[in-house]
Amino acid sequence: SFFSPHQSYSSSQDAITEFRDMVKALHKAGIEVILDVVYNHTAEGDENGPTLSLRGLDNRTYYILDAKDNSYQNFSGCGNTLKAQHPVVGRLILDSLHWWVRHMHVDGFRFDLASILSRDVYGSPLGGRPPILWIIESDAVLAGTKLIAEAWDPAGLYQIGWFVNQGDWFSEWNGPFRDDVRKFIRGDEKMVPNIMARILGSADIYQKTDRDPNRSIHFITCHDGFTLNDLVSYNKKHNLFNKEDNRDGVDINFSWNCGVEGPTDDPAIEGLRIRQIKNLLNVLFFSQGTPMIQMGDEIRKSTGGNNNAYCLDNELAWFDWDGLKKNREIHRFVRKIIAFTQSLKVFGIDHDLAQKSDKIEPYIAWHGVNLNQPDKSDCSHSLAFELYDPASNEHIYLAFNAYWKELSFRLPKTKNRKQWCRIVDTHLCSPDDFKDPESAPVVASQNYIVRPRSSIVLLD
Repeated sequence: SFFSPHQSYSSSQDAITEFRDMVKALHKAGIEVILDVVYNHTAEGDENGPTLSLRGLDNRTYYILDAKDNSYQNFSGCGNTLKAQHPVVGRLILDSLHWWVRHMHVDGFRFDLASILSRDVYGSPLGGRPPILWIIESDAVLAGTKLIAEAWDPAGLYQIGWFVNQGDWFSEWNGPFRDDVRKFIRGDEKMVPNIMARILGSADIYQKTDRDPNRSIHFITCHDGFTLNDLVSYNKKHNLFNKEDNRDGVDINFSWNCGVEGPTDDPAIEGLRIRQIKNLLNVLFFSQGTPMIQMGDEIRKSTGGNNNAYCLDNELAWFDWDGLKKNREIHRFVRKIIAFTQSLKVFGIDHDLAQKSDKIEPYIAWHGVNLNQPDKSDCSHSLAFELYDPASNEHIYLAFNAYWKELSFRLPKTKNRKQWCRIVDTHLCSPDDFKDPESAPVVASQNYIVRPRSSIVLLD
């Protein structure tokens, strides 16, 4: 039901009041609530599934049916697809959104498989702005909310950039950011040009000239797929517990187990996995866009290599609070990187950073091991860049070495005769891996040796 909080999540029988109280408490703490909404399918399965709600009201109105045999068109991967463009269904969706805003006080919505909302009543993709999306974007009640699209569906409709480029309100989950960052940090070839575009807010995808780069939602992991820990611990999915013979869940994860499949007591492999997690977080938080992390990644939550654990109600899916004691190093790193990047004005800019050669400030300047010479060749595994904002006098340098040997990076000159100080070096262990600006050690050399599969952040 599109108007009901899930009863099992409530500690009482009054889920609505408890949900409202939760939202009020989070607002009091300065935290917004963005609700994940699924207006693409219901729980009734395919034409052989049970009659639970909408099928019993008016099957042909609410679902996209095959014209030949009236079977369900399955663009959602869940057996049925809601007919969002039908006026009655569109009104249901809009009434639901209004209810969550007016009565439950949520601040925005993330639309699951939002590309289905761009299909017509027969299931074909629509050109232009589909009616239901136009109504949502132009609605007065929703004008102050955040709208985020998952811009694809399981039937192959992949619309990254379409929601942002077509309209003025939707943000998008940036799927290419997830994939390209995973591949670059893993050590894949031909990735440097891609990772440059992702760091710069994916202007190659979001081509609208006046768009805010923060409408690109960056993520490495989410509720679908591997956790961050499992991304660096498994080469393959391990979904047998789901009782679908390991057929469910995606087969392509761009993961790497660092030498051993699953948990290990080998300190060298454990150290490499920790470095890789920190490297991934560095790209995520120091790119231009809005970073998103999955709950549990900050304490290395694992689902045992299961990349589709939605159906499990056991230790694999539960949140283990003891993980905070076991993985304080990653938890500290995440806290530090959030606090540091949030303190910088350069990451609040609402337009694309200019290239340094354009003589516009603030700017980004690309480097490799040599200054102003980023190596974009197929076999390159390294990249460096600096960010400069004269208004705040912020000057930052980052270098990524996804190669399996150490590399020496030439450092650019600092501004106003200052010095480079080391904020982050992922090769080091806590507390040296992340130092506050007040205690960051000075880098005396004109070169910095970045160790294998490591990254650094320097502050001027």
